[in-house]
Amino acid sequence: MSLFQPNNASRPYYAQLRALLETMRPKQWTKNLVIFAGLVFSDDRLLLSPRAVFTTTAAFFIFCLLSSAVYILNDLADIEKDREHPIKRHRPLPSGRLNQSVAKGTVILLLALLIPIAWWLQPWFGAAAFAYALNNLAYTFFLKNIVLLDVFSIAAGFVLRAMAGAFVIEAPISPWLYVVTILLALFLAISKRRHELILLQQNRGAHRRVLEEYTEELLDEMLSVVTASTVIAYSLYTFTAHNLPQNHTMMLTIPFALYGLFRYLYLIHRKNLGGAPEEALLQDKPLLTTIVLWGLLVITILYIFPR
Repeated sequence: MSLFQPNNASRPYYAQLRALLETMRPKQWTKNLVIFAGLVFSDDRLLLSPRAVFTTTAAFFIFCLLSSAVYILNDLADIEKDREHPIKRHRPLPSGRLNQSVAKGTVILLLALLIPIAWWLQPWFGAAAFAYALNNLAYTFFLKNIVLLDVFSIAAGFVLRAMAGAFVIEAPISPWLYVVTILLALFLAISKRRHELILLQQNRGAHRRVLEEYTEELLDEMLSVVTASTVIAYSLYTFTAHNLPQNHTMMLTIPFALYGLFRYLYLIHRKNLGGAPEEALLQDKPLLTTIVLWGLLVITILYIFPR
């Protein structure tokens, strides 16, 4: 027998470990990449500083584990409702593959370790991590049932990530990035609600009560407003932010941002991928290519041209 194959005695533990890892949703760790925004867009070009890169990378992994604790907690709170969901019922907790005691113990352990570590790394970063955890606790047990506040709570999680990334390296970044972050986060949150509404149809209220308050038309209107606002905010950022090159070359990134938004709208309306941004990012090559090219162009402009 291979050394890497579990024996019969360890198989239950091995299965629990696999189920726990699945519940932690490592695919969704891509959402925490927004933490690197402070590093990339900093006034002092900290992307060239090994210490700043190492510190931000550590912050990224802290938030990956912190967000995993949130995912486990959310699955524990929604376990009965998820059993009625056509897709979520196959998750480890609602399907019974993961023991609830293991899940609860993991949440307590992660929160007890990660918040103090974050505070030790940088106090304001620790405060942002604590606020992120509180926001998600409020969402899990309260805000997700209140129309509109549910999507704002999801968006707040992305803004807190961006703030944490700036705090951990003590780098101020343009307020425009906070504005663009919350608008883009609202875009993703509204897309997720739209996906759930269409997927669950008449049974939507049984899974998530707040879905009874939304209609497809309302969510499409909200998407239109947020999409237009995101384009305007990002465009204004590219030629008004004080820490950008004075030759306005950052405006060259606007077509990439536009295409990325339009491509995601296409995936929402034609491919029904709005419920999982991380899957859309990893599965759709045009979207992934656009984001990579946008990132490379941004770094080139910020680190080659004088500011």
